[in-house]
Amino acid sequence: MILEITKYGDPVLRQKGKLVGEITDEVKTLAEDMIETMRFANGVGLAAQQVGIPVQLTVLEVENSEDRPSTMTIDGKPVDLAAWMPMILMNPVLELGPDKEDGNEGCLSFPDITADIKRSTTVKAKGKLLDGRVIEFEATGLLARALQHETDHLNGILFIDRMRSATKTALAGKLKRLQREMNA
Repeated sequence: MILEITKYGDPVLRQKGKLVGEITDEVKTLAEDMIETMRFANGVGLAAQQVGIPVQLTVLEVENSEDRPSTMTIDGKPVDLAAWMPMILMNPVLELGPDKEDGNEGCLSFPDITADIKRSTTVKAKGKLLDGRVIEFEATGLLARALQHETDHLNGILFIDRMRSATKTALAGKLKRLQREMNA
């Protein structure tokens, strides 16, 4: 089922998600609905807060595109990225690599707004999969960026919080309009 995506101004976007304990049928249905919603909206990631539910659950689907390539390694060995997509990750914990770069980001909760955001180029991630297994992996490229963006959401942090102040100032009018639409 396609869910409504919460927009900037909705207080749920600022809530830190509760840890997912038991993987219930409700959690599985939420994950499936989030994947369907993300695909419908042409996103590469979606956090539970973005569908109004403050829990530590995100879905990601990163194609290994030529313009934004990604890698994923488990135990130091490269894995086929496509075999892991879509990825459903609960209670993720990230260890950010030291090297950072700017990259263009958008967010389904901020329609028509994009900006360059500085993020780590590599990430070590640990989280729970839908089958209950705990996975640890390293990611680069768009997958690393998407993991950071979505994990921020799970902790109530929005990509506008990571923008340079000049960029945020330039977008002030659009952000105010989004908030007004949310509160209308």
